[in-house]
Amino acid sequence: MYKNSMVIGKFYPPHAGHAHLINTAAAQSENVSVLVLGNRFESITVADRTTWLAAEFEDIAGVHVIGMPNDCPEDYDSEEIWKAQSELMRLALKTHGVTEVEAVFSSEEYGAQLAQAFGAEHVLVDQSRTTFPISGTLCRDDLGSAWPFIIGPARQGLATRIILVGAESSGTSTLAKALTEHYRPRFPGITDVPEYGRDYTYEKFDALRAKMPEAVLEDMVWNEQDFGRIATRQNEMENAAADACPLVIADTDSLATTLWERFYIGERSYGSYLAASNLPPRDLYLITDHEGVEFEDDGWREGEHRRAEMTEWFKEALTAEGHSWILVSGDHERRKQTAVEIIELILMQRSKFTSPPWATRTVLEGAAV
Repeated sequence: MYKNSMVIGKFYPPHAGHAHLINTAAAQSENVSVLVLGNRFESITVADRTTWLAAEFEDIAGVHVIGMPNDCPEDYDSEEIWKAQSELMRLALKTHGVTEVEAVFSSEEYGAQLAQAFGAEHVLVDQSRTTFPISGTLCRDDLGSAWPFIIGPARQGLATRIILVGAESSGTSTLAKALTEHYRPRFPGITDVPEYGRDYTYEKFDALRAKMPEAVLEDMVWNEQDFGRIATRQNEMENAAADACPLVIADTDSLATTLWERFYIGERSYGSYLAASNLPPRDLYLITDHEGVEFEDDGWREGEHRRAEMTEWFKEALTAEGHSWILVSGDHERRKQTAVEIIELILMQRSKFTSPPWATRTVLEGAAV
């Protein structure tokens, strides 16, 4: 067992090959310092990569993830650049109480030179990428195909999330389903994220009818616990969809649940707010306009007279929370066209993994490039 070991990398983004390297180091070391080295030119922040890796290894004793900004140029053949790089690493370790390294674990040939700079042993792990045939370059070139190899916390952070909300019978579910089907050929792993509150309503009413066979919808009594369960499950469903696919189209979310709780119980009910305070990152909300959409009474809806009020609530809440939102109006095709146009721009932006101007080679790319 080594006392103190080191793993370095850009982890851009962190994937299964990186995780394998870190786990290998952890199995042979009392302590492993994982240095996340990223520069200002990259489109995923060092802070995000550090947070994702820390979450992935939070239950592995002795693994410490350290983020370090690194704008130093990269050049294998320059002793001066090697010194600059190694000094950044040394100070990152020193500020976290690590003054000596016994082993450097890497999947790269440069690992031997790096270990020498620290007076440490080099442990080469899966250089041929046979255990996990993935690299950071492959992830950046085709995020969709690489998605199963990216570590779970990073999938949650990298997924593009489009959330649809709206008043009753305003076309929210119709548009959500249309968008999901539109993107399914490009993202085969995309899954439906339906409105869990509706299913919960069915279950709650069935339970009431089991006790009171003559009960009607108006006999149901809602409480804070109901909305807490709905919001929590809505988050779980959304996160499961992000785990499966880099694009999430969700028919409502837990923030919307807080408004429905307000609608049914009143201003001072807060059962859903804990779940809403833990919202995953989202890219865009689409509010379906009630105007021009005929109200369809399917026997479960009761808010026709309050649709305008609910639409306004959504606009107010999303604005107050600082979310990006668009009101989609017109017929179904116009709404879908508006949605697709902005989603395409978001996907295009998300797919651009920028690199520094000197990065003609992937030096210091990390565990498994």
